[in-house]
Amino acid sequence: MSNAKQLEQMTSGDGFVAALDQSGGSTPKALGLYGVSADSYSSDDEMFDLIHGMRSRIAQAPAFTGNKVVGAILFEMTMEREIAGKPAAQFLWEERGVVPFLKVDKGLDDATDGVKLMKPMPDLDATLERASAKGIFGTKMRSVIDAANPTGIAANVAQQFEIGKQIIGHGLVPIIEPEVTISIDDKAEAEDLLLAELLKQLDALNDDQNVMLKLTLPETPNQYKLAIDHPRCTRVVALSGGYDREEANTRLAKNSGMIASFSRALTEGLSAQQSDDEFDSAIGGAIDSIYNASVAG
Repeated sequence: MSNAKQLEQMTSGDGFVAALDQSGGSTPKALGLYGVSADSYSSDDEMFDLIHGMRSRIAQAPAFTGNKVVGAILFEMTMEREIAGKPAAQFLWEERGVVPFLKVDKGLDDATDGVKLMKPMPDLDATLERASAKGIFGTKMRSVIDAANPTGIAANVAQQFEIGKQIIGHGLVPIIEPEVTISIDDKAEAEDLLLAELLKQLDALNDDQNVMLKLTLPETPNQYKLAIDHPRCTRVVALSGGYDREEANTRLAKNSGMIASFSRALTEGLSAQQSDDEFDSAIGGAIDSIYNASVAG
């Protein structure tokens, strides 16, 4: 069963969820923004060592604690590694008071009906067993909505909840993430369709089945209030989706009950070249601003 203290923190704790789960596809860009160029590494192993160094530096920063960062989403390789001599998930909870989550999706299938569904996850049960043994509280999986297509959005949300129930079966809390692309012309219409499908799936859950939602910051403030207030929804978190930190925080603050789960907007302005004091100051400022936007609503 989920740790009761962790569940309480994720249900009602003030703060936000840090997304430290860049995958193989997004790691080069994340490292580039961190000031580590592609010619700094010559293999995937070296690349993942460098990104783990960045994540470890963030996790050990003085400001990175459960007082403002209620949870953190890890890449699978991060779960398998150590931070400051402890297994990563154990370090986050025991040393920082931050609830650990694991990214479990294996990337996106080709577009169909205006959406990109998740690729099959044949090893999911084994991954979830390993995650549970390592002290992981919940999971995250991402799919994408590129158009206000009712058929596609229904299929997208149905897939998310189907796999979500499999995750719940392992005693973990799934973060369901059907990301609406911020640049599409019919974003508001897509968000209306998405809300209807989310409510339909939430209504169909049993009383012992609870999920979290990770959603794109909406065009209409409080768009997802009905989902936030739903008894089967533990928490709704927002992805930054390409908005810079200032824009993401501004949009987030207009949404009551929604908290951040930012990746790029969290690490914006961090650099491998910064001294420890400069780095700690930069991440501390980022954490404060995202925390303030998360509790503003």
